[in-house]
Amino acid sequence: MKKSFFKITMLILVLCTTSIQNLRAQVSKNSQTNSTIQSNKKNKIVIIVSSYGKDNGKQRPGFDMEEFSQAYLIFKANDLIIDIASPRGGKADAGKFNKEKPYNQQIVQDATVMQMLDQTIPTANLNANDYDALYVVGGKGPMFDLVVDPALQDFIADMYKKKSIIATICHGTIALANIKIDNKYLVENKALTGYCNEEEKMFGKTAADFPFLLEDKLLSRGAKYKKIDAMLPYMLIDDNLITGQNPYSANLVAEEIIKSLGKKPVKRDKFKDELSMDLVKKFTYEDATFAKTELQKNSNKYDLELIAIYGYYHAMHAKEDIEKLKKAVSIIELVTPYYFNEDLYVPLSEYYLKLGNNSSAIATLDKILEKNPKSERAVKLLGNIKK
Repeated sequence: MKKSFFKITMLILVLCTTSIQNLRAQVSKNSQTNSTIQSNKKNKIVIIVSSYGKDNGKQRPGFDMEEFSQAYLIFKANDLIIDIASPRGGKADAGKFNKEKPYNQQIVQDATVMQMLDQTIPTANLNANDYDALYVVGGKGPMFDLVVDPALQDFIADMYKKKSIIATICHGTIALANIKIDNKYLVENKALTGYCNEEEKMFGKTAADFPFLLEDKLLSRGAKYKKIDAMLPYMLIDDNLITGQNPYSANLVAEEIIKSLGKKPVKRDKFKDELSMDLVKKFTYEDATFAKTELQKNSNKYDLELIAIYGYYHAMHAKEDIEKLKKAVSIIELVTPYYFNEDLYVPLSEYYLKLGNNSSAIATLDKILEKNPKSERAVKLLGNIKK
């Protein structure tokens, strides 16, 4: 009897041990499965664009295609589920844009995304529980509709409360300006950026064209607004808010969204204009020698005309500020060994004269005449110098 009892007890122990081991194995398997499901989960983002545009910006300004297309391509490459929404829903018109830019070409030739832009979701139909992130595209249109869209404001507020990612680019940051949570402006004491007053003055609109300027509005709401030199890539992160200053910041913002979703952005080849503005930023703020050396080795990788025009615009707006003029001229000089354009070289010679550098002015004019001996502007200016 004792032997039988002992056998039964041992059998029960074996069965219990086996059951526990099986249970542990099943729990471990379920845990691994859940982890795999979680890691393979596709995140969903909604891109917000303006409905204000009409006739491709000819009658009313719309959203900025460059800011849309570059971000969209990054979201798509990183396997995000993408929706596109606008205040009115339906067709959303971009402002005038360069269809030859490679990123814009990809969008225009993609029938699916073009159909999405023709059939945008009304912001009133958005539910924060459906999305992990949102990205507000800039352009001039948002200054007229996104800033006063109550449905969009409610959606962003709900996204903010659930700690989802809220990202904006350029004029798109204006969508945050009028949102209140607990009777306090969302942007108050938040580090934010967006299209600055200097950029409006140099490349955009004025207070007379807009109901207000973005930088002024954000500051009036108590935001900790920050910026760097006009049109250089710049991004700020504050809690779950990601903001970019201008169109050249779009890729920075888009890839930061991917990182904030816990993913590593897929490797990609940067576009020429993107590389060019990165280089100007490095030259301006970090390492001037590197920028010069890089162009000596790889000038073909960069948009030399873009760099020259960037310097030209800064020189033109420097007016009587000699230090700003020197800085602008130094940017133009980055590309003069590899790029020639008479329309830029003539004013460059005038900037040299303004800086008291007659020898450089003469050398620049001589180069123009070497390329175009009949240049009346160069002949006239050179004659005035030698009088």
